[in-house]
Formats: sequence, structure tokens, C-alpha cells
Amino acid sequence: MLPRLLREVALFNGLLVVIKPCQNEPLGRYFGRMSIDAKKVAEVLALPERDRAFLARQLIASLDDSVDIEAETPWQEVIHRRAREIEEGKVSCRPVEQVVQGVRAKLRARRRSS
Repeated sequence: MLPRLLREVALFNGLLVVIKPCQNEPLGRYFGRMSIDAKKVAEVLALPERDRAFLARQLIASLDDSVDIEAETPWQEVIHRRAREIEEGKVSCRPVEQVVQGVRAKLRARRRSS
């Protein structure tokens, strides 16, 4: 499934054009006719997942004009450490749906007991 941002665009004369702005998006200032050619978008979306993830991080970072450099480095270290732990099998992962169900069950139980 495409991200919500990409689901709201359409092709028009070879260019991507926003059909309607995403609701509740703080990036509203970036909507409108896009200058990037649809072929370029298709090329980027065809890249391997690792390359797309790298580009996504770079693009998001380029939009964030309030980066706290002192906080960024520790977060990157945490992200890399956690990714390494997953790759090395030191931690087990669960699907997000399973985690959310568990949290909801705990919240329901807490409400019943109070």
C-alpha cells in the first residue's frame, strides 16, 4: 500500500499533481503541483528497499528545519543498535498488530479494576 501522501496524487501530463490535500497533515505547505516527473518517481519507487529507506530519511530530514543535533546523534545510535540486535537475533520482534492488541487488553483490564 502506498503511503497516504502518495495516494493523494495523480498523473497529469506526465507530472504528479495533488488531487486533494491529506487531512491533518502538517506538511500542507508542500502540496500543489509537483515539478518532479512521474518517470523519476517510478524509478525511485523501483529501487531496492534499502535505497528507498535511505532516500526517505534524507527527504524527511530536508523538510525538518528544527533538527536538534544534540538529540539526533544519540537517536541514530539507538536506531543502529536496535537494528543490529534484531539482525543478530538478540531480540525477538512481534507484529505491530499483536503489540497493539496486548496494550489494549492491558488497558481494558486496568479500567475494569479501577
